[in-house]
Amino acid sequence: MIHSNAAVAAGQAQDIGTAVQAFIMHHVGDSRRWNWLPEGHQDLPAFLTVHGIMVLFSAVVLIYMLAMACRQVGSVPHGLLNLVEFFVQFIRDEMAVPFLGEEDGRRMTPLLCSLFFFILMMNLIGLIPCFYTATANVSVTGALAGVTLAVMIGGAIFRNGPVAFVKGFIPHGVPWPVLIIVVPIEIIGLLIKAMALAIRLFANELAGHIVVFSLLGMLVMFGVKALPVFFMALGIYLLEVFVAFLQAYIFTLLSAVFIGQRYHPAH
Repeated sequence: MIHSNAAVAAGQAQDIGTAVQAFIMHHVGDSRRWNWLPEGHQDLPAFLTVHGIMVLFSAVVLIYMLAMACRQVGSVPHGLLNLVEFFVQFIRDEMAVPFLGEEDGRRMTPLLCSLFFFILMMNLIGLIPCFYTATANVSVTGALAGVTLAVMIGGAIFRNGPVAFVKGFIPHGVPWPVLIIVVPIEIIGLLIKAMALAIRLFANELAGHIVVFSLLGMLVMFGVKALPVFFMALGIYLLEVFVAFLQAYIFTLLSAVFIGQRYHPAH
């Protein structure tokens, strides 16, 4: 009888563990089923996924917030407009101008601001319960990195010309036999930089959410005995708020650095 009860308890624990694992994988993965509550879900149309909705929702919220901030133009900046101006000025003076120069930096500030605010919005929305983190999807971060790569290539060709762009892969003073090795490495390095942008943002956002939900899953599996784990999860959740800003900052900063390297290869 004792063995029978122990087997039943073990089976129940295994079932709970499997359910927790399935919930975690669903939350960090992309699907067409939006779990509003633990006991309910919403099936999405065939052309939509939860991460796609998060991208669209982030864009709508961001546009709305910027529109509300811009309504204050013409008066002394305050509230939301003051906060937006702080970030814009920081991105322009600390990222764009130092790595792209005065003229190109001011020209590229709108793009860098768009990347920063869009990534930040997706990161923060992913921290809302029952919502999903689009930046935990490598397809989303890959598309963002693709924008940076397109500006690195297309912008450099438009600014410097195709001949100067190609010469940017040829280090000055290197003997031609060595160039057979160096030039392909330089070209591959251009693609690796974009891949690094995508993987860094994706991995950090994915890992943080897996840790938080794994800790909360322990609370579901072991009950009150695992209550201290809740405070650990809360601490990591608050850390994820900081990470949301940090990863948006790093992506934008590295984009400015990489674009500047292509725009000014001589430096």
